[in-house]
Amino acid sequence: MKRSLLALAILGASLSSAQAFTAGDWVLGRFQDGNYWFPGVVQSVKGSNIIVVYDDGDREVLNRRSVRPYDWKIGSQIECNYRGAGDWYAGKITSLGGENLAIIYEDGDKERTTTAFCRSR
Repeated sequence: MKRSLLALAILGASLSSAQAFTAGDWVLGRFQDGNYWFPGVVQSVKGSNIIVVYDDGDREVLNRRSVRPYDWKIGSQIECNYRGAGDWYAGKITSLGGENLAIIYEDGDKERTTTAFCRSR
């Protein structure tokens, strides 16, 4: 019984610390509490508010529930602003290095872009 309680306590501590953000963390923020998550960097944390500077340069104060760890990887489904022209299309990441990525869109088109032009659901 004591082992089970200890295991639950350790699990609970690790889960709560998984959402502890600090300045400099790369995160996904739900811009204007909308349906999309955009990549950015935590500028500062004040209580339950997190100031995020998005990769496209926008800045926003978010509640913790609107911030999650950056989790994009090769194979992740995202949407990108094709050629920066304002039209968003779905696809999969095929290569990723820092803010630079390559995507293959669902229609077969390919593009090299940056995280500043992409979002996820």
